[in-house]
Amino acid sequence: MSSQVLSSQVEGTGSRGTRIVGAIALALTAMLLLFGLVLSPPEIAQGESVRLFYLHVPSAIVSLYIAFAITLVGSVIHLRNGSVFWDLVAGAAAEVGVLFLGFTLVTGMLWGRPTWGTYWTWDPRLTSTAVSFILYLGYLAVRRLDMDPVARSRRAAVLGIISFFNVIIVRFSVQIWRSLHQGTTIDPTDTQMDNIMLFSFFLGMVAMVSIFAWLLMHRFRLAWIEHQLDEDRLAGAIAARRSEAGDADASGLNPGAI
Repeated sequence: MSSQVLSSQVEGTGSRGTRIVGAIALALTAMLLLFGLVLSPPEIAQGESVRLFYLHVPSAIVSLYIAFAITLVGSVIHLRNGSVFWDLVAGAAAEVGVLFLGFTLVTGMLWGRPTWGTYWTWDPRLTSTAVSFILYLGYLAVRRLDMDPVARSRRAAVLGIISFFNVIIVRFSVQIWRSLHQGTTIDPTDTQMDNIMLFSFFLGMVAMVSIFAWLLMHRFRLAWIEHQLDEDRLAGAIAARRSEAGDADASGLNPGAI
């Protein structure tokens, strides 16, 4: 199939599944805004700034422990058997994860200003999170290198595995070093959150996961289409080269001189 034919058949990355997930994500986001910004009460110490909590913490969990974990799994599987599917899943998850982690850093700085008196401090949790952001930006940069696709995917997979070690450091940074950042967000034995605040937090979690799933589905489908187009262009280039070589043989020319 030529790239023109394949392109004409692709109308977008949407499907019945993405539309359903998108509708769920939209509804949950609307509920989150209602409960997080209107119905939930201000916190005693943090006041109105606590409302960022319902966005900041869920986005951090989704990026670090869901998106980048998928990248880790996809990278390991790709290195073991060369799976194109899992390579593309790993790349798509990392790209969406970086978006969520950037949102985490921004909301964290907005939260830190009224809480700590500054937008940024070189706190172990903040610093290690910023390092993860840079590492996965580097991972995405490697995936864009102009080189052999197989070697490029393998190098990206290695970096995807290495980068996850820093996620572990982020997780335990507040236990390893003295930190301004709070420790465990939800303690099953003592949440120190009233019912509506706790509900708003879990609503934020479900909303962020649904948004992540919607974005991941679209990004993977786009990556798969790009991969198919690249494969088609390569096959077309090889066929054209063979045709040129055949014409040269028929005319008595030396193919090696072409």
